[in-house]
Amino acid sequence: QGESEMGRRERRERRGGESEGGRGQGESEMGRRERREREGRRERQVLQVHMSPGLHQLGSVSWQLALCLLFIFTIVYFSIWKGVKTSGKVVWVTATFPYLVLLVLLVRGATLPGAWRGVVFYLKPDWGKLLSTTVWIDAAAQIFFSLGPGFGVLLAFASYNPFHNNCYKDALLTSSVNCLTSFLSGFVIFTVLGYMAEMRKVGVETVAKDAGPSLLFIIYAEAIANMPAATFFAIIFFLMIIMLGLDSTFAGLEGVITAMLDEFPQLLSRRREWFVLSLVCVCYLGALSTLTYGGAFVVKLFEEYATGPAVITVVFLEVIAVSWFYGTSRFCADVHMMLGFSPGLFWRVCWVAICPIFLLFIIVSFLAFPPEVKLFDYVYPPWTTVLGYCIGVSSFICVPAYMVYHLLTAKGTFKQRLLKGITPVPSGPHSDITITHAV
Repeated sequence: QGESEMGRRERRERRGGESEGGRGQGESEMGRRERREREGRRERQVLQVHMSPGLHQLGSVSWQLALCLLFIFTIVYFSIWKGVKTSGKVVWVTATFPYLVLLVLLVRGATLPGAWRGVVFYLKPDWGKLLSTTVWIDAAAQIFFSLGPGFGVLLAFASYNPFHNNCYKDALLTSSVNCLTSFLSGFVIFTVLGYMAEMRKVGVETVAKDAGPSLLFIIYAEAIANMPAATFFAIIFFLMIIMLGLDSTFAGLEGVITAMLDEFPQLLSRRREWFVLSLVCVCYLGALSTLTYGGAFVVKLFEEYATGPAVITVVFLEVIAVSWFYGTSRFCADVHMMLGFSPGLFWRVCWVAICPIFLLFIIVSFLAFPPEVKLFDYVYPPWTTVLGYCIGVSSFICVPAYMVYHLLTAKGTFKQRLLKGITPVPSGPHSDITITHAV
């Protein structure tokens, strides 16, 4: 169709600004207006956020998004309904394809003009940010969501390994690959952000001020749209996002499925397909609130309250249960029985002191300084803070609830019941394996 009149005017204005003093002038007013219009079209055509005034009135469900999510959950169901026999084969594609796309995007991003600006911004640390608790919470949430400790996913998949499998080597290898992948992904993101900063004639910090979904689906998507061969890179980029989402969903659901099958083997072992179908349906129905016109506001609320702080609290309870109630010595003896050697002093100190103190510091900091939540031009009202805390607490309320239940139903004085609840006991009359109610 040719270049639009607005595009020609912006190009002439930008060229004139460069001739007068150029790159220091920043993005032109018309350029900013056109960019806001493009972002507004995305919000109106895909998210349809303009049809919801806020969390108090979400509106109806978008049938287009509902069909897309139904298609995704259909893929998820037929990938995990037979267990690791099917999901293990699918993961060969969903786990390796993102690495190929990352390498392609890294090479393409490195050849874009201004990419070096993004790399410099990425590698130059701002030590003052270490004083912000938000940075620590985001960093911990990044590790928990990328590596998966605390979700039960690693426990579920590890339960399919042989008893004497070297889990120590697996843990070191997995953690190293996870950190290197995150480091590589940073180069992929910031080379493109440097390109965007070069196009807009602004600093990289201005382009990178948005975080989370806004950075991924608006800023990065806009950069891809302005690249040569944009269609190809857009297709592989969003395929990568879909693969990553499928991978995470496989793991999360498999953790729940394995736990339930181990708990009720007589009831569910022969009805796995029906149980998986029921679980997928429940997940789909639970996600409908995020598919409404105001679903973006719901997603943002979950992102702030139901992810990082809640997971950190769950992991804190797990660390206390294993290292203090079950006992580090007993846990190391179990590891020695499996691997033939015991963990060193460094790991024992981490489990007993460093990890609990660090996690407790993050939890207290979050409670003392709750985040100010904002999405687009919508500022979340104060009552959403209470709602967010309720959503976060729902992730681990079963732990203290069962503790209270056990104290009320056990026999003896309060002290006897408390000691009985936190003292490991043999799981059978001739068993060497011990369990504790806290675990």
